[in-house]
Formats: sequence, structure tokens, C-alpha cells
Amino acid sequence: MAKNIDPLEAKELMRDYVMKKGALAFGVADVQTLEKIAPQGYGPTALLPRVKSVISLGVGGGTRGAWAADAKTLAYIGDTETLAYKIAYGLAFMIEQKFGARAIFCPPDMDPEKGARTPMQSLKLHAEVAGIGARSMAGDILLHPDFGMMYYASVFTEMTVPPDQPMAENPCPHPSCVKLYDQTGQTPCMRFCPVDCLSGSVDENGKLEEMNYDAHACAAMSQQYEAIPNILLDMMDAKDPIERGMAVHSPENQLIWYKLSIGAGELLSLCYECMRVC
Repeated sequence: MAKNIDPLEAKELMRDYVMKKGALAFGVADVQTLEKIAPQGYGPTALLPRVKSVISLGVGGGTRGAWAADAKTLAYIGDTETLAYKIAYGLAFMIEQKFGARAIFCPPDMDPEKGARTPMQSLKLHAEVAGIGARSMAGDILLHPDFGMMYYASVFTEMTVPPDQPMAENPCPHPSCVKLYDQTGQTPCMRFCPVDCLSGSVDENGKLEEMNYDAHACAAMSQQYEAIPNILLDMMDAKDPIERGMAVHSPENQLIWYKLSIGAGELLSLCYECMRVC
């Protein structure tokens, strides 16, 4: 590692790098805090044993026009997470080249030993502890007071970088959301979820009191990647060629083959209605 590096100066150089590349937010999470909160085996040291700092960055979602588009269009253009990953990958190389400290891009992927719903790391937890997002009533989606919903990426490094603090105030619920809750018993995100996967309560001070999120109901509406094994099972269990053909060629299933074959479109993040109304 390069000698005589001012940690605060290094942190600002990292911040400048990600901002120039298109990030909107930058923060550093305390590793010990993450280790205490994360389930056993899912803290930062599980990926990089000598990690000293976890850097989180956030990029904006779709354009203002995207939020005005219909649901089918938004499902294709609302997701900008790959920009966050690109910036984070570059930051890991920048840290190694400029400061001589080991660094890795934190994979945003599922644990190969735990199935399709258990990530190797919680990028959401990294961002929350780093102070660039707070959990909302919309299924714990992080919100920033200036930038709203963002997509996050993380970098682990063996270099010590001064950590930030979590947000002192949660931007959710907004006063206008509290007003609707007082009138109807629902915040806008609860009211407009097409599968009623959100519920909760706001206290007398207008603060989030309780949030309930039905992840299974949300997944049925917002992702398709877990549907593929069921499609294959339907094909194998079909009693005749017509039934088998329907399993392969129904309009919804044809779209999945289309996405897989040409790499266009998402198999997840297919519903944005809670964030659209937010």
C-alpha cells in the first residue's frame, strides 16, 4: 500500500471519481456495524477477510419521462443498476492503482448455495449504514431525501477509509403521504400496489411505525426468473402435444424465451408502481 496517504483526502478522491462517472451519492459504511447486523456468514469479511472499508454508491433511476410512461414501457427502461456496477468496478481498480490497497467489486448476485432469493451481500444494508439511503414503507426500498430511489453498488477494500453515519432522519413517509394515510389508512405506495403486498402504520408524529412487505406477492408481479423452472415442469407434465405447446408458446412464455435469447429486457424489476406514485 502506498505510504503517507491521508484517509480523508483519499475518500474525497474516491468521491470525486464516482461523481464524475455519474453517481449521485457516495458513502462509506462501518465494517463492524455491518458485521453485527448482517446474518452470520453474510458480513463483508465473508467475501474479503481483511476488508477495512465498504464503499457504497448510488445512481439515479429512470428519467422523469420514464416515470410517466406506461407500466410495460417502464419495465424495460426503469432499471439503471448496471451503471452503478460499472462505476463500482472502476472504483475498485482506481483504489488499487492509486492507493495500492486491495479492492473488489462486491457481486450483486445470489448465493449459489442458497437459491434465488438469498444474496451474497445486502447492497441495501451497505447503503443504509453508509448514510445514502433509508428504508421506506415501500417494501424497504431505500430512499434518499434529494434523489429518491437509487440503484446501489458496493466496493470492498483493505484500505481504511473514514466511515459515514446512517441518515439521522428518514425521508419516508413524506408529509403528503402522511396526510393521505390520515384520511384513508393507506400511504400512496400501499394504495397503488397492484397485488396489495404493502401494509403498515404511521405514528402520531408522522413517522414510520410499522412496515409489512409480502415478498412472495411482490415477486409474482415483479420478476420472471423463478418462473422458468415451472415452465419446464409444465412442459414435462403436459398430457398431450397441445398442452405442451401452450406451455412453450403462450404469449407470456414466448416473451421469456425472447429475453433469454437476445439479452433484451429484464427478468426482474418488472413492477414499479409503488415507486411511480412515490
